[in-house]
Amino acid sequence: MEVHMNNIILIGMPGSGKSSLGVVLAKKIGFGFIDSDLVIQQREGMTLERIIEKHGDAGFIQIENEVNCSISPHHTVIATGGSAVYGKEAMEHFKDIGTVVYLELPPESLEERLGSLKERGVVSNGKTTVEDIYADRVALYKKYADITLNEQGKQIRETVEMLYDIIMNKDQYN
Repeated sequence: MEVHMNNIILIGMPGSGKSSLGVVLAKKIGFGFIDSDLVIQQREGMTLERIIEKHGDAGFIQIENEVNCSISPHHTVIATGGSAVYGKEAMEHFKDIGTVVYLELPPESLEERLGSLKERGVVSNGKTTVEDIYADRVALYKKYADITLNEQGKQIRETVEMLYDIIMNKDQYN
C-alpha cells in the first residue's frame, strides 16, 4: 500500500473522533493540525448548523467540497467533516496530497458518543438516524480510505498508537 507522509487525512462518521484523535496524532508525529469544519466556519462566518439551515444539505456539501479542495498543507493531520466524502473533487484532492484514514465505528457506538445530530451540524441528506446516515456513507468511506482503522472498544490514545505504528512502519516515514 502506497502511503505518503505529506499529510494524513482523517475521514469517518461524526463522533468517530477525527478532531480529538487528529490533534493527539499531530502532536505525536510533529505535524500541524487542521479541522476542515473550522475552516468552513471561518470562511462562511457562521456555524455548520447555521450554514446547513441557510443553504440546505446540498449547498453545504458544495461549500465543503470547495473549501476542502483549497486545503493544501504539508506535514499536517487534517480532520474532515463526516460529510466530506460526498465531495468527489475534494476526496480526490485529499488522496493526491496525503494518506486517507477511515476511522471506523459501528452505528451503535457512534450513537453513544454523538447526542444530537442537528446540534452538531450534521448533513443528513434526509436521513434521520445515525444508522441511516452511516448506511448512506459507509461505502464512500471505504472507497476513499487508504487505511481503515476499526476503533471499536478502543480509547483515543489506543487508536492513535495503532495509527502511529502503521505510519512509522512505512519506509517512506523513516
